Amino acid sequence: MRNVTIKVRITVWYLLLMTMMAGLLLAFLLLISGTVTTQTAMEQLSQTVRANLHQVEMVDGSLQLGEDFSFYEDGVYSLIYSQSEALLAGQVPVNFSTEEPFENGLTRVVEVAGDLYYVLDFWIPMGWENGVWIRGILEVPRSSAALTNLLRAAMITLPIFILLAAVGGYLIARRAFRPLEQITSTAAAISEASDLSARVEIPPGKNEFVRLAKTFNQMFERLERSFEAETQFTADASHELRTPVSVIKSACEYAEKYEETSEEHLETISMIHRQADKMSRLIGQLLSITRLDQGTDMACQEKVDLSALVEELCAEQTYPKDRLLCRCEPGILARVDTALITRLTQNLIDNGFKYGKPDGHVWVELRRTAEEIQLSVKDDGIGIDREQQEKVWQRFYQVDPSRSERGGAGLGLSMVRKIAQAHGGTMTLESISGLGSTFTLHLPLEGMEPKEKI
Repeated sequence: MRNVTIKVRITVWYLLLMTMMAGLLLAFLLLISGTVTTQTAMEQLSQTVRANLHQVEMVDGSLQLGEDFSFYEDGVYSLIYSQSEALLAGQVPVNFSTEEPFENGLTRVVEVAGDLYYVLDFWIPMGWENGVWIRGILEVPRSSAALTNLLRAAMITLPIFILLAAVGGYLIARRAFRPLEQITSTAAAISEASDLSARVEIPPGKNEFVRLAKTFNQMFERLERSFEAETQFTADASHELRTPVSVIKSACEYAEKYEETSEEHLETISMIHRQADKMSRLIGQLLSITRLDQGTDMACQEKVDLSALVEELCAEQTYPKDRLLCRCEPGILARVDTALITRLTQNLIDNGFKYGKPDGHVWVELRRTAEEIQLSVKDDGIGIDREQQEKVWQRFYQVDPSRSERGGAGLGLSMVRKIAQAHGGTMTLESISGLGSTFTLHLPLEGMEPKEKI
């Protein structure tokens, strides 16, 4: 049975169950067949005799029988006897004894010469002293004949019943497992083609297969996100690490090929150190973005005083206090990840000073509206052209590449958007070239549910 399909197993078990039920039904019928036969015969005898009672009457001293009086019907003999038990009308069965005493209204079994009969008598009074007896006689059906007929019918019908049960069970099992076959074939096709973007078709209804199909789709969705994040990480890392690795390699080759003075040696070591730090920061940023893509960097969401958090962060900055201005509406609560919101705010502040004027300012403002919480960071720097505003959220994109040494690899704003999305929020940008930019985080109010961790 280990190599047999589940459909066949279900069909076999269904067939065994139906066979067992048919056997139990046959046994039950055999058990009650005698009782049913007896009750049926006695009921038939009683109805026939009672129907004839209304067809007997005495007119001017003579016995009159109605047109519907039946002397023999369905095996029942109807006889009429006088008060002195003399036969007046009807024919006695051949083997039945005429000496059987009369008993009013009592159905009984009488044995005559080895044969059994059901006998039922009724007294019909006619006047004060006269009357007649009406007797019904029915030969007791033989149980062996009934059992033989029942067994013969069972031998014919049971094989047909079992065959129909087997076919019906298999068809039911095949139809029931059809969605599973579709899910299996789709999953196999996805596996063979390595196409994680494909999805299993959701069958109609709310049964177990629907839940299984949805679970498979959710699994493929997570696998697709993980695969894309891994591919993106590999591509980004290989692209961005190529330059510092080349610089380090060139510096090492130069140091090996030429004799350097102590000052040149220190300069080479310093260059390698700077490039290694750049690589370390880049890898750390890529890993953080990858975790945000996969939803694994959202483990500590809790209700915090966002006003106090932003004010404390601004107070701890090393930028001049007269150039970093903070204005927060007090008492704003939000369910956030403190570390990620801190990183978002820090990236926006660093971005404002990076692209700001040499003596420019950055304004941080936190406020609450009827619909949301808004955290905005404004600068008076170079601004961003309209055609570039959507591109700033892309990885490694920089409005002014000449400032890359001061700001990194261009991952800060990409990480900002990822953090906002992880909190169920959005980022917007308002900028005028040459006048400055305003980045705004829009968060749901504290009573609203944050985005569910995937």
